[in-house]
Amino acid sequence: MNIILKYFPNITSEQKKQFEALYDLYVDWNSKINVISRKDIENLYTHHALHSLAIAKLITFTDGSQIMDVGTGGGFPGIPLAILFPKCKFLLVDSIGKKVRVATEVAQAIGLKNVEFRHCRAEDEKRTFDFVVSRAVMPLPDLVKIVKKNVSKEQRNALPNGIICLKGGNLDSELKPFKKTAEADDLSMYFEEEYFKTKKIVYVLI
Repeated sequence: MNIILKYFPNITSEQKKQFEALYDLYVDWNSKINVISRKDIENLYTHHALHSLAIAKLITFTDGSQIMDVGTGGGFPGIPLAILFPKCKFLLVDSIGKKVRVATEVAQAIGLKNVEFRHCRAEDEKRTFDFVVSRAVMPLPDLVKIVKKNVSKEQRNALPNGIICLKGGNLDSELKPFKKTAEADDLSMYFEEEYFKTKKIVYVLI
């Protein structure tokens, strides 16, 4: 939990409590429904919560912003972002029902009021949002094809509406079709831990 405070020292006591509660909740749920690798659960705060919050280093969402998290799994990056931005609305979508159930139960347990969950494929969600976010859910060209319909034309943030993805490894081929509309930054710009050396955040203007 200290690693969250290291990079986000100004969170409220309520947000701190919500982040603190995540570990026991995910350990408990993960023993019933595997949403995080068993070997990785002890790294929940660095590999999952803080990794999700990298999006908040790229953009501070304006109050009232609406964000869709595609392929949320157990609730990443959506739940950590919803904790950090309580005045924004989040829709967390996943095609696997049991993962949606875990994310829903975790959000309810910590009292998150600004999240909605939907068990469906992203293709089936027709509403529009300021941003679509995801964490290593599919190759970028596939993701853009599916969710560009969900990006609103109405602007309310300093960063123009688009898609923000957290990814790892070599992205040259994925970024090739988006030379003029995408940028990728190393997460080591924001976080000094070893884990982030090979991780990137990608923003695609839609």
